[in-house]
Amino acid sequence: MRVMGIDPGLRHMGWGIIDVSGGRITHVANGVCCSGQGPLATRLLRLHIALDEVFERHSPDSAAVEQTFVNTNGAATLKLGQARAIALLVPAAHGLEVAEYAPNTIKKVVVGVGHAQKDQVIHMVQTQFPTASINGPDAADALAIALCHAHHAQFSGRLAAALERAEARGR
Repeated sequence: MRVMGIDPGLRHMGWGIIDVSGGRITHVANGVCCSGQGPLATRLLRLHIALDEVFERHSPDSAAVEQTFVNTNGAATLKLGQARAIALLVPAAHGLEVAEYAPNTIKKVVVGVGHAQKDQVIHMVQTQFPTASINGPDAADALAIALCHAHHAQFSGRLAAALERAEARGR
């Protein structure tokens, strides 16, 4: 299964792609889509085009996005929400369901602590993929999202298989 994690942002939208085969997880690629300057609609279009190109190039089977938290600056939250819509729209346009994870859930899976600092997340992602060149903190966050989704997908698959076996035995 090829998993893409997306860290939504209006200026920098991180993305990371991993392959999952059994218990083995390998790094495929990572990067950042940048919106540049200009009107909001133009910046959102740039993000859409760039993220769509990543999908075309890497053909993920599954996608996950970090959920947005609301902060005290309503305008900034709204703009982040619009960028997040791009992060949800592009995978959906490619026929994928998109999983969403809270920041604390991602940190808990990757670092072991739900309130981990950004540098701890980066360190653990680099530890998981020691030969990969990580394209900055946004790409590291996206890889963390992909790792979180891979672990959740593996668990749900094992749970479904165990339930099927129990049902077959009449339990």
